[in-house]
Amino acid sequence: MKTKPHPKAGTKADTKNQFVIIMAGGRGERFWPVSRERVPKQLLALVGKRSLLQSAVDHVLPLVPSSHVFVITNTAQLAAVRRQLPKLPKDNIVAEPCGRDTCAAVALGAALVGARSPTAVMAVLPADHVIPDPAPFRQTLADAFDLASRGQVIVTIGIQPTEPATGYGYIRTGVELPPPPGVRRYATRFFKAEQFVEKPHYDRAIEYVQSGRFRWNAGMFVWSFVTITQGLEKHQPDMAAACQRWFKVASQPSALARTLARDYPGLARISIDYALMENAQNVVVANGNFAWDDLGSWTALGRHLPTDADGNSVRADVVHIDAARNVVFDARVRHRTPITLVGLRDVIVVQTDDATLVAHKSQAQKVKQLVAKLAADKRHRTLV
Repeated sequence: MKTKPHPKAGTKADTKNQFVIIMAGGRGERFWPVSRERVPKQLLALVGKRSLLQSAVDHVLPLVPSSHVFVITNTAQLAAVRRQLPKLPKDNIVAEPCGRDTCAAVALGAALVGARSPTAVMAVLPADHVIPDPAPFRQTLADAFDLASRGQVIVTIGIQPTEPATGYGYIRTGVELPPPPGVRRYATRFFKAEQFVEKPHYDRAIEYVQSGRFRWNAGMFVWSFVTITQGLEKHQPDMAAACQRWFKVASQPSALARTLARDYPGLARISIDYALMENAQNVVVANGNFAWDDLGSWTALGRHLPTDADGNSVRADVVHIDAARNVVFDARVRHRTPITLVGLRDVIVVQTDDATLVAHKSQAQKVKQLVAKLAADKRHRTLV
């Protein structure tokens, strides 16, 4: 029997049934004071001249047409997202009425895609990751599309660890899987997923990396419409029922908005990992052997900024004496004056027109707690 060739990276082969859903509803609180509720991290050009969201769309357009890209955001960010992505059809950018974690967003994306084609295969990707060289990423995605189109498997892209990072979840891989019968070997290696593991402590992370069996959980998935809806029906029947209601009105934007407004407040707050991935038996890990960063904090951004001889990562006019390994970022628009440092080590300094952040790099994750404290104080609520 003759089998169809799967596309090479960067080609537009066989795109009629391939879709991409980009999750862009996050608030990016760890990047305060630059990231705000209406203009969060994914809408900022933190790395390069394009925003993280624009780059996420750029990465997939060689594989799918713009009409096959959907963006799931929220009502506060809807207008800004549409301004940033003028080439996407307006109705392909859909706002959730309130946040209900990633399982609800996945179900909504599936309804939108399924209404276009019930035989579709879709990728679900974050809007805020950094992939410096998109070519090997596209190859992995193309292979995952092809595999998911041939059987009822859930493909998750696991990143080959480069360090014992404690800020990521991990996936333990099992046996390497051969290509489907009659299909030439993929450029990407695929493994059976054995276990999803929460963020480990440092010693355990070292064991994971040294074993060679673990991959970082990047939150990137590929599945067919049939596979994801059957998975929801089995493991999350209430979410599956909501998905079915949205599917029926997905081609009518006004009716969809009304249905979402009615349904969303009553949905469970649950991630797709807890809701489905950790329970499903048909999960396959695609080996993501490409440079990747989830850009989860100012410390992570420092890896992508120009660095001086003392290890300071800088996007600002900085003058310093005996200062090393700091991250300094100036986002002021109106009046940019020099930022001066004396004797500081491993510190984050961020300046905007209306706020300043100074934090130790080891405490970068606590910026989210700081934002919550600001939001609770009526004097500072406008800064959030």
